[in-house]
Amino acid sequence: MKETKIKYSKDALKFLSRLDKKSVIRIKEAIRGLTLSPPVGDIKPMNGYDDGRKRLRIGAWRVIYRNESESIVEIIFVIDIGNRGDIYK
Repeated sequence: MKETKIKYSKDALKFLSRLDKKSVIRIKEAIRGLTLSPPVGDIKPMNGYDDGRKRLRIGAWRVIYRNESESIVEIIFVIDIGNRGDIYK
């Protein structure tokens, strides 16, 4: 079984730094659910991208991510995190 790692972009880390601790824990727990097999959460593929982007819904927040595979490590790369109305712009 492959090991799974989670990597965050600068934009995602910047958004998390502005949230309260309780919200950050909630978002990180949901992202950790993506490492399970099968992934847990409200996940949908995103239209208009050919890099395999998906979105994870956590209440009013959205996490945009994609899976990247290396030989023995699976990487979940969190591209962006944001509010429902702002994230898709």
